[in-house]
Amino acid sequence: MTVREYGPQDLNRMIEIWNEVVEEGVAFPQEDYLDAESGAAFFASQSYTGVAEIDGQVAGLYILHPNNVGRCGHICNASYAVSSAVRGQHIGEQLVLDCLKKGAELGFRVLQFNAVVENNIHARHLYERLGFIQLGTIPGGFRMKDGHYENICPYYHELHA
Repeated sequence: MTVREYGPQDLNRMIEIWNEVVEEGVAFPQEDYLDAESGAAFFASQSYTGVAEIDGQVAGLYILHPNNVGRCGHICNASYAVSSAVRGQHIGEQLVLDCLKKGAELGFRVLQFNAVVENNIHARHLYERLGFIQLGTIPGGFRMKDGHYENICPYYHELHA
């Protein structure tokens, strides 16, 4: 597996993977799907967009961007998406590790996750194993696809150049 910066040739597969996670409705806050035009603009607008490639195929991706502006602009945020066909193969871990490195390279000092859904146990265990610190719990902060509310857990990780 290789994690690298995305290119235009990756966009169709990236949009498929992103939309799959949006459709599942249990991890991303977005409800709107990307199409070719909105997807190209969305991924190009990030500070960095990386993809995980296995045997020439995009299997997952991440986006990295500022979490805030001005005096808090040194804090970044990221989202990760892995194709359901290849989950459980530590692709997410490689994406997070690359993201931590890339965030530091871009001059960010902290990576903050605003809305990790509490019942997303696999993601939470990964983040905690990689040194992320949970900041607390926001009751009912995430509306699931079926309409019920789940708690969210903000996390952060200091970045080191």
